[in-house]
Amino acid sequence: MKSLELDISIEAPWASATDWQALAERAAEAAARVAPELANPRLSASLLFAGDEEVHALNREWRDKDKPTNVLSFPMLARDELLALAPDGPPELIGDIALALETCTREAAEKGVTIEGHAAHLIVHGLLHLAGHDHEISAEEATAMEALETKALALLGIEDPYDGPEKTKGA
Repeated sequence: MKSLELDISIEAPWASATDWQALAERAAEAAARVAPELANPRLSASLLFAGDEEVHALNREWRDKDKPTNVLSFPMLARDELLALAPDGPPELIGDIALALETCTREAAEKGVTIEGHAAHLIVHGLLHLAGHDHEISAEEATAMEALETKALALLGIEDPYDGPEKTKGA
């Protein structure tokens, strides 16, 4: 089954030997395997690999939070609308995700993980937000979302980001 399509934009700060496009596509495939609502062939999402300055501006403008953050997700469908989408029909954009390089790099170093592994985690996290999961609603929803993230990351060969005292909750 075809997974959701990603429209990926990689800005200069992310230029490196890493194939961010391929990593993002693998992360999306893993997310769709643990959250089947993302496997609808009609779905697409945009993914922006940006710098802290741009993500800070987006966070300030759309969330009234005047600081950079690691990942932003902007869902365009409510969860019930997403779940009701038939597999046949016109393409449907489910939302936008933006990752901030400097914050992601700093967090990866603090956690003792690779930037690639952390970025994959944040992409999965963002896609789950687009699918209507929200760790900020309740402790139960946070636990359920973390379990989905952990399963998706395991499919990618990435260790559980929530396991151990040095790991922080939430992405």
